[in-house]
Amino acid sequence: MKPNDRSRVAVYPGSFDPVTYGHIDIIRRSAKQFDQVIVAVLNNTSKSPLFSVEERKEMLREVTSDLPNVTVDSFRDLLVRYMKSRNANVIIRGIRSVTDFEYELTLASTNRLLDSEIDTIFMMTDPKYSYLSSSIVKEIAMFNGNVSELVPPFVEQRLAEKYQSKD
Repeated sequence: MKPNDRSRVAVYPGSFDPVTYGHIDIIRRSAKQFDQVIVAVLNNTSKSPLFSVEERKEMLREVTSDLPNVTVDSFRDLLVRYMKSRNANVIIRGIRSVTDFEYELTLASTNRLLDSEIDTIFMMTDPKYSYLSSSIVKEIAMFNGNVSELVPPFVEQRLAEKYQSKD
């Protein structure tokens, strides 16, 4: 790949608070489609995440450690500016439902308006994860419910540690 060739670099942005099997499904499938996939943790100042950006990046690095073409990063800017800084021109977005699509279409259209060289690719999540969200995982974990089918074991452990420390 030439240094200025952005055609095979994709960014999968999100909060990943925490990373779920649904996210991992999208990451793994994306890694088969692109030379490089950057999983970019959004540092969203309007939200109060359970995990810090560094903790989320650490968990993402763990789940992608066997994927040599996947890197983990974070950003706190417009996504299109971040994309330029990483020589990427494809945004990957996971879709669970029609509701997700409507929201994501708005974001994709806005990003396209801001930079016409950036495309968004929507990936349907595996149907077995169509209900899964980080919010659901956190709510179940907060009440000491079983999240073993929703997140990898080390994420499950991190959730338990977080909620035990809040008691």
